[in-house]
Amino acid sequence: MSNQPETTYSSDVDFVPADGRTFIIVGTAHISQESTDLVRQVIEQERPDAVCVELDEQRYQALKDEKKWESLNLREIIRRKQLMTLLVNLILASYQKRLGQKLGVSPGAELLEATKTAEEQGIPVELVDRDVRITLRRAWNSMSFVEKVKLLGSGFIGAFEGEDLDEEKLNELRQTDVLTELMNELGEFMPVLKTVLIDERDTYIAQKTRAVRGEKVLAVVGAGHMQGVRRALEEDRQENLADLETVPAGSRVGKIIGWGIPAVILGALFYIGFTQGVEAARDNAWYWFLANGIPTAVGVLLAWGHPVTIVASFLAAPFTSLTPVIGAGYVAAFVQVWVSPPTVKELKSVGEDAGKLKMWWKNRLLRLLLVFVFASIGSLIGTFVGGGAILSNLF
Repeated sequence: MSNQPETTYSSDVDFVPADGRTFIIVGTAHISQESTDLVRQVIEQERPDAVCVELDEQRYQALKDEKKWESLNLREIIRRKQLMTLLVNLILASYQKRLGQKLGVSPGAELLEATKTAEEQGIPVELVDRDVRITLRRAWNSMSFVEKVKLLGSGFIGAFEGEDLDEEKLNELRQTDVLTELMNELGEFMPVLKTVLIDERDTYIAQKTRAVRGEKVLAVVGAGHMQGVRRALEEDRQENLADLETVPAGSRVGKIIGWGIPAVILGALFYIGFTQGVEAARDNAWYWFLANGIPTAVGVLLAWGHPVTIVASFLAAPFTSLTPVIGAGYVAAFVQVWVSPPTVKELKSVGEDAGKLKMWWKNRLLRLLLVFVFASIGSLIGTFVGGGAILSNLF
């Protein structure tokens, strides 16, 4: 069987011979109408035995269901401590949606087009990407505190930056040499992020694609994955996918710090009580209470949190700072969603609202995330201020 295509395509289409089979890789920009048209053209022309798409089940259902935000279970997300994952996801989705609106195409339209075209042609569709929740949590848990702050800062700024992007610039972006340079820059900016978001998924997608039956298998992937998936297919790279689907535990250093700070603070208060008297220990305990409660409450206030949330955060922060099990931000978020839940209208518009700075204070879902972040920052400040003061009073 010939591995050469009968039709000449652009450089976005790559034919990879492996194991006596032909793998067709179609690289796309997730906000490009040109990519959407190309996907349909290649599937209809090549008639592969199977079509693989860079989607997991959750993302596939989210793309199909325009009401995805309406079914969001915020209390369950808070209970599972996944608010930060939701925040990162929202920032990335908002940025991508805003660029897509400039080009008149919905983000991920080419992936849906691939599934639709395949179904029309009676071709099996395979979802070959890793669960997006695992990917985001692996990325988040693999980063240091400084890297997390760096990522959120750059992502938050990028979500509001204006950028003129047209099909001509997208064509430049999809060129191999430019794309390679961008991936290299990502690796230099934050190596762990490139490893989880690009390298691991290249291997995962390639291995899942190779496992699909058929002499001719077509895979629709983002342009940033084209080279990596091709190399993985050619090398017949084999990994234990279960390892790539496991979320790593937090760092041991983080756990030591998380339990160490409360132990030091409580130990210092007992020592002060033993050496300087109960009254001195009580005064320091009150200082700890106020030093934690006030900045946390101020943070919630700055996020326009509900008055009940402000009071609850003030009362909870001194105690949540003494345990790594739950943070003040999650307590504040839980109370906020209880007393001021987002409306259906706000859930529908969250993707668009996230790209407008003022809407973070108006949309209740976005305000909930601000309450979480600002309360967490306030509690962190209070811990260092209060802890520092108590330690300085030891002697």
